[in-house]
Amino acid sequence: MNSYIRGNIREVFYKTDKGFMVGVFKIRKTNDKELEEYVNRTITFSGNFHELVNDSEYKFYGETTNHPKYGFQFKVNYYEKLIPEEKDSIITFLSSGIFPGVGVKTATKIVEKLGDNTLDLILEDYNNLLMIPSIKEEKAKMIYDILYNEQLSYKTILYLEEKGFSVSDSVKIYEIYKEKTIEVIENNIYDVISKVSGVGFLTVDRIALNLGIEKDDERRILSCILYAMYDLCLTTGNTYASFNEIYLKTYKYLDINIDISTFEYYILKLNKSNEVIIIDDKYILKSIYDVETSISNKISILTKYPPKEIKGLDGVLDMLENVFEIKYNELQRKAIKSSLENKINIITGGPGTGKTTIIKGIVEAYKQIERITDDKLVSDMVLLAPTGRAARRIMEATNFSAYTIHKFLKWDKETDTFQINKFNKSNAKIVIIDEASMVDIFLFNSLLEGLNDDVRIILVGDYNQLPSVLPGQILKDLIDSDVVPTIKLNLLYRQKEDSYIINLSKEVNDGYLSDDFVSKKGDYNFIEVSKDQINLITCELCKKALEKGYNYNQIQVLIPMYRGVNGIDNLNNKLQEIFNPKDENKDEFIHNDITFREGDKVLQTKNINDLEISNGDIGIIDSITKTINNVSAIINFDGVIVEFNKKNFDDLRLGYAISIHKSQGSEFDLVIMPMDMSFRRMLYRKLLYTGITRTKKSLTLVGEKEAFIYGVSRIEEESRNTLLCNLLKDSINF
Repeated sequence: MNSYIRGNIREVFYKTDKGFMVGVFKIRKTNDKELEEYVNRTITFSGNFHELVNDSEYKFYGETTNHPKYGFQFKVNYYEKLIPEEKDSIITFLSSGIFPGVGVKTATKIVEKLGDNTLDLILEDYNNLLMIPSIKEEKAKMIYDILYNEQLSYKTILYLEEKGFSVSDSVKIYEIYKEKTIEVIENNIYDVISKVSGVGFLTVDRIALNLGIEKDDERRILSCILYAMYDLCLTTGNTYASFNEIYLKTYKYLDINIDISTFEYYILKLNKSNEVIIIDDKYILKSIYDVETSISNKISILTKYPPKEIKGLDGVLDMLENVFEIKYNELQRKAIKSSLENKINIITGGPGTGKTTIIKGIVEAYKQIERITDDKLVSDMVLLAPTGRAARRIMEATNFSAYTIHKFLKWDKETDTFQINKFNKSNAKIVIIDEASMVDIFLFNSLLEGLNDDVRIILVGDYNQLPSVLPGQILKDLIDSDVVPTIKLNLLYRQKEDSYIINLSKEVNDGYLSDDFVSKKGDYNFIEVSKDQINLITCELCKKALEKGYNYNQIQVLIPMYRGVNGIDNLNNKLQEIFNPKDENKDEFIHNDITFREGDKVLQTKNINDLEISNGDIGIIDSITKTINNVSAIINFDGVIVEFNKKNFDDLRLGYAISIHKSQGSEFDLVIMPMDMSFRRMLYRKLLYTGITRTKKSLTLVGEKEAFIYGVSRIEEESRNTLLCNLLKDSINF
């Protein structure tokens, strides 16, 4: 049974446009033993609401939790607005300020005349209010309308919940449609998908079918095509698809027979309504086409600015060489010059080619050229990265403040919007984006929209690494377009005697392996074993690394897949017993079949920007606190200490073994990569290259060399289908 609290709203001190609120609630009654001590006291609450009125009486259903910012609170899952029953409560309600012009004196007269059933009598007929001499018809109608709408919103939200929508979705739907909500649900429920953010096809379709919508209903088919196209983008990373791909995906979801000609009729109808763009045999959602076009337009504006020669720049670079005690090579000097002279510039290169050295040089050269203070430098220049871990790494390397792109744009988690946007732009003059290969089209477009047209943008990244998780291949498209000035670094700096890791990464990238890849080197080893020995040897290697003085922050196992004997999930369970075995002095709890223990290394799988935690961040569980109804954990993410509760645990995994995708933007002293032919679906050149280049000091491959050879030879998953490159090429003709 859900816990509830009953009482009155005292204050709402935080509210978003989408209905998420945080406030103070005075508890009058509860069924939760943990909250009995709060009866006749106040507690912080949070949840999604249509509207809350101070001093009105509500019944909140939910659970207690600990929020990192607001502390102990009651998280509301759903709620009821209670109609006051006693005369005093009704007087308080009517004079609460909801009804303009109705004070305590007037409210008292109304209740004295109409009695305990005052509110029912008003809703029954507003003329009942005319029995009070001081109330005229206009005021009576106003009181009735407000009271009716108060009841309507609650009843409508309850109706949506009964149909199968969550309370959060119900509130969002009501906020869009108001009094027309029920009409929309009953006449065209699929309209909700395009109008209400976060409410998707699968949810709406399930409810629609339960309401009696036929499977071959045209509205259902059209909505399903749009959903299938978007789903293809998310699963493949492409921004457009072919007719056959969309047909097969839609056919799967519709669960009905639909012939090709009928399907073509529907997709052409979507094209006519401007929801789907068709270019040759490329089918792209209008919303995604607009994003790629917007990016292309902004890049075109920046590339049309003529380069601005900076006098004395060579002398500044000479001075920086003395300060940093380094020697820039020709390409590095060219990269720094081009970055400061052009409005947009790309610096790309593999590991050890000096990308970080160049970023540091750009920062200091700009400061010297502009002759500005450190404070002014921070105001003018922004250093960004896609993840928190990548931002912290580049900040340590350059000694200059760095942020995630989400944090810079001031992302609001509840509304999934950015406060820095095309209507509220940043005044930054120069923006450097590290690990640019990880940036997707949606995030990049949001960043461009939040910057002025005369900003200077520098993208830094490894052209050959994995592309973003979400659709697009920004860095590759910009480079391949030949529109943006690009410096390709090729001279290795981070290379020691008897070192092989960087050579191996180059061999993998070129698709040609020398015989050396099975020979032991100073920083590399391939331990060839059968697949049934992989996890045993991996565990033994971790034990030996611990004996040599490595800690489990320095050691990272990287695996392509979660499932299987040698997959991430199974290895994590075994590695947990090596790095952090069960101990009666350590608290632990189980969530989603994963045991989390004090001292565990954990991986965050989603952004939590209000906590400054990003997808791919790795932390350590410092402590666990248990109560009757709640579990919370203090987790240290590289110095960022946060408190997690049950909701946060859904996005947490053990972090001893992680996917290569999640490792992007990070580096580890010692990397171990199991190689198993059962991973073949996920083994390809760009993935292996990315895993290898996460290594700072020592790399060990464990398993079947055939799996490694197979992955190096497989390139079909490297390229994505996008429009951006061609859009950029076309732009130079205008």
